[in-house]
Amino acid sequence: MSGDISRKDIAILWGNSGGRCAMPECRIKLIQEKTENDPYSIIGEMAHIKGKKSGAARFDPTLTAEQRNNHNNLILLCPNHHKIVDDQHKWFTAEKLYKIKEEHEKWLSKALTEEIMNITFQELDVVTKFLTSDQIKLETSYTLIPPKEKIDKNSLSLSIGTHITRGLVQVKQVDEFIEKYPDIYFGERLKQGFVEEYTRLKNEGLTSDALFYALLEFASQKNKDVKIMAAGLTVLTYLFEKCEVFEK
Repeated sequence: MSGDISRKDIAILWGNSGGRCAMPECRIKLIQEKTENDPYSIIGEMAHIKGKKSGAARFDPTLTAEQRNNHNNLILLCPNHHKIVDDQHKWFTAEKLYKIKEEHEKWLSKALTEEIMNITFQELDVVTKFLTSDQIKLETSYTLIPPKEKIDKNSLSLSIGTHITRGLVQVKQVDEFIEKYPDIYFGERLKQGFVEEYTRLKNEGLTSDALFYALLEFASQKNKDVKIMAAGLTVLTYLFEKCEVFEK
């Protein structure tokens, strides 16, 4: 099903949902962490609120194919709840699913706000390990551009602006973490790892909100634990402020 959904819409849908089932009684993590020998297991399904084709649940013939596959018409669910909402479409109307999706995004926003105040050096260590891998080459030519200017230039949404404002609360802790880290090049290695991923995603065609959410997933290493996501958001906000990215 994802073949008809753009990379941009996938990134925004998963980012807004926090990689969890939107059903309030469920909210399970939809990316199962990789093991020593196995990759991540993605169990989430991008369900169409208004059906994808004629005969599908809640199909609306007035929508274009692009509108049907837009993130606004999609809701992230576990396989069980995807089947339930389609089988029981008279109960799970489009209006009800839009409301469920909205309430889930509010829940995630509240959870991130609460958890971001609780992150410690332990969580920061978890989310920075990959960014400072030995494969990363040092580069020191960074230009500081105010976050507000980057937000405006890149037409980032109000939702992303709220994420950045939330992350700025704990940026000082990231500075302290880097200052106390025994590797004197840690800060520059962290920046360079982020810049390399930013460049890779840009080359894939991602921009604006989709790019930010893809970077958040990278910073959190796909971990959908809210506390780790909060730590990833803090590191991403720090790097958003310190690196020459989102500059054009």
